[in-house]
Amino acid sequence: MSYSAFGEFMRIQRIRHHEVMGDVAKLLGVSTPFLSAVETGKKNVPSEWVTVITEHYALTDEEQAELKKAIENSKTQVKLNLSGSSAYQREAALQFARSFDNIDEDTAKKIMALLKRSGDN
Repeated sequence: MSYSAFGEFMRIQRIRHHEVMGDVAKLLGVSTPFLSAVETGKKNVPSEWVTVITEHYALTDEEQAELKKAIENSKTQVKLNLSGSSAYQREAALQFARSFDNIDEDTAKKIMALLKRSGDN
């Protein structure tokens, strides 16, 4: 079974605390299949889980940062708020979304480099 970064993080926590997936599902108020879908990356991690997981496992600041990074790296969908965007920014976002499935690794790296450069300004 392939786990997302969040799934790997949670698997480590469960092992450390001698828990099974069913225990964590009950803690989070979801079914075991739903938790499994989140851990394998088929569904996004609900935002309210961060607090519950942090408190339950008494995560350190470093572990909380690791959890948040794992959640970010496990996202299967993202939403953009375009309400304050210019018409050109909207068009760029929509064109990117339409083209996303056809972007190869080399193109993705070039886009990342461009975005990093523009973020430095």
